[in-house]
Amino acid sequence: MEKQIEIKTADGVADGILFQPDGKGLWPGVIHLADIGGIRRASMDMARRQASEGYVVLMPNTFYRWGRPPVIHEPVVFGSEEFAQRVGELGQALPPDAQDRDIPAYVDFLAKQPSLKGNAFGAVGYCFTGAMAMRFAADRPDRIVAVASFHGGGLCNDAPRSPHLLLPRIKARLYFGHATDDRSMPRETIEKFDRALAAWGGKYESEVYPAHHGWTVPDNPTYDEPQAERAFGKLKQLFAAVLG
Repeated sequence: MEKQIEIKTADGVADGILFQPDGKGLWPGVIHLADIGGIRRASMDMARRQASEGYVVLMPNTFYRWGRPPVIHEPVVFGSEEFAQRVGELGQALPPDAQDRDIPAYVDFLAKQPSLKGNAFGAVGYCFTGAMAMRFAADRPDRIVAVASFHGGGLCNDAPRSPHLLLPRIKARLYFGHATDDRSMPRETIEKFDRALAAWGGKYESEVYPAHHGWTVPDNPTYDEPQAERAFGKLKQLFAAVLG
């Protein structure tokens, strides 16, 4: 089952989609953050698959300030000049302080769903939203207990609000799936990030897949089905272990 929803935020109203298994029951909650391409057929299929595993899945339109989906018109031409320009615009439209204002509204919306089981949630992000998934855990450690990031970009940098600096605020169990070929997280940056994770001291796993950036998303030209299936298996294990 799925339905279109609206969430009142500090800055306006975010649209989105709520997915849950068919039938009556109570299920754990998950926040699914689409990649920089936003909500579209591929990301909806990924969220549906997550829901079919027995979860209430909230997929907010994180780019609602830009407009309703699609934020990048389909077919998405990855690597095109138009795509690069739009990606830059979307990233600028959702800086960390804007994310911090939105996150409580998303979490509280999910917490109010009558089909929800328990009050601890998971979050998963892809590409640009890998870092945002970490921010969910930092901003709402009372609710977010499991976080996964796949080919998340810029997770460790010299900026004052680099995602790795969020780690002391995070209590969740973390999983990171990086790619061997990813300009947004090259090998040296992954190694630096892994050192930050080790110093943090929480429960985590960080792996590098023999793949290219974007390999988990079916409409991305770098999609690698065997590695994407492996990644989904890791996501299933994480949420099953922590959310039950």
